[in-house]
Amino acid sequence: KKLAHSKMNRVFGKKKDLGPKPTLSDASGKVDLRMKNLDEKIKSLDQELLRYKQAMSKTKGPAANGIKRRAMETLKRKKMYESQRDQLAGQQFNIDQTSFTIESIQDTQTTVAAMKDASKQMKKEFKKMNIDKIEDTMDDLADYMEDMQEINDVMGRNYGVGDDIDEADLDAELACLDDEIAELDYLEETEGKAQTPSYLVPTGAKKDSTPHVSIPSAPQQPVDEYGLPTATNPQKIQNPV
Repeated sequence: KKLAHSKMNRVFGKKKDLGPKPTLSDASGKVDLRMKNLDEKIKSLDQELLRYKQAMSKTKGPAANGIKRRAMETLKRKKMYESQRDQLAGQQFNIDQTSFTIESIQDTQTTVAAMKDASKQMKKEFKKMNIDKIEDTMDDLADYMEDMQEINDVMGRNYGVGDDIDEADLDAELACLDDEIAELDYLEETEGKAQTPSYLVPTGAKKDSTPHVSIPSAPQQPVDEYGLPTATNPQKIQNPV
């Protein structure tokens, strides 16, 4: 078999290895490189045309006609290069559009596959839940909350306070309390202002820090006509020995 295969290759030739197939990225890179080369050529021709134009402004006669003829040829080449660049720009647009479409399709396929897996996972997780049990649990929680509110209302009741208290009387009493508090504040303020600060009291006139003790006055005695006190119980005076 190997010998027959070798003879067939010699007669019909061996199939060439074409290598990897070109991709859109490769094609886009080649077109972009060709466009850059054309842009450089067009730029060079623009500079050449500028030199011809300057020379024509300074030259007259047959020499000017020769410069004009060369300028026309340069302009024709520039138009040709511009036409080729426009064609390559159209190819580049088509390549980019095709590449964008392929990438969009691939992204869509990835998104759809992810959504399918998510749907399976959601279905699996939903099987673990029972809607009826969830509703019963929420109803129980609502009942517990209502019972707790009733308990709080009962615990917050005031005992020993009659229901016949008029709010107008309470407001009037509160207003009286406000007046009394304002009056006390005013008295404290006036008493504080009446006291002389310690730093205004002269040094020699400082108050004695010892507490004041009131001494009772002596009882009054009867006096004689000369104003001398007289003894109420005269005693006999003994002579000294």
